[in-house]
Amino acid sequence: MLIQPTRKPSREATEAIVRMALLEDAPWGDLTSQTLIPADATVTALLVAREPGVLCGEDLITAAFALTDSAITTDFRLHDAQTFAASDLLATIHGPARAILQAERIALNFAQRLSGIATLTAAFVRETEGTHARITDTRKTTPGLRLFERYAVRCGGGHNHRFSLSDAVMAKDNHLAILSASTSRTLRESLSALRAVVPHTTHIEVEIDTLAQLDTLEPLLGTTIGTVLLDNFSLNDLCTAVLRIGGRALTEASGGITRDTIRAIAATGVDIISAGALTHSPRALDLGLDIEP
Repeated sequence: MLIQPTRKPSREATEAIVRMALLEDAPWGDLTSQTLIPADATVTALLVAREPGVLCGEDLITAAFALTDSAITTDFRLHDAQTFAASDLLATIHGPARAILQAERIALNFAQRLSGIATLTAAFVRETEGTHARITDTRKTTPGLRLFERYAVRCGGGHNHRFSLSDAVMAKDNHLAILSASTSRTLRESLSALRAVVPHTTHIEVEIDTLAQLDTLEPLLGTTIGTVLLDNFSLNDLCTAVLRIGGRALTEASGGITRDTIRAIAATGVDIISAGALTHSPRALDLGLDIEP
């Protein structure tokens, strides 16, 4: 569940999402460019950073231009996961002017969004230096863009949590609330029964929000439960929980994680810090496409 993939999203997935974006942005073509720009005009455009950051979205940018017109060439000076400074040249794009103008916004939308995620993730990771805490994302992603936003997290030096509901058992507060109201079994009995029916390779994680709940789970640590999610715990309670669990299961801190709080949370000894902010509220990085005179 927590092994960091290294591969980029496939070409097929990349082109599929770019085609949808291009169709949305120009369903009947680019009216302005088609009526204002000469058909035989060619230009060179420069993808330039307006602020420092971490690049992500190279393949999406390339696809946005190539799928609009195969005559467009894109030459990257930097590549995904590399850092850049303000005013750095990231890529040079050359080809038919009409097509470059038509693809410009889609290419920039992807680049700014994903580079923003990678840059924010890198900032979170820097705050945990010197600890063993691993920064991971969550499922709080843009519908349809999860594959790419999660790749951006990896470009920033972070790791991925479970990709989908199908990848692991993760019993959260609402699951436990419904369970307690709809069965006579204790939580411990329900989790033990669960372990007996899911494949042995399936990871089980349980969320708790008080130390008292840990009393119920302790006999199952390391046998049934592989990770305990400590949701919105105070720093003192995080330290206590980590000590009580004692390495029998992974410990994950979550809930309201910010750049201001992450260092102190990592210092409690937790194994994982999952931050929804990485993908649900990153600021788009300021990148621009400048046409060479």
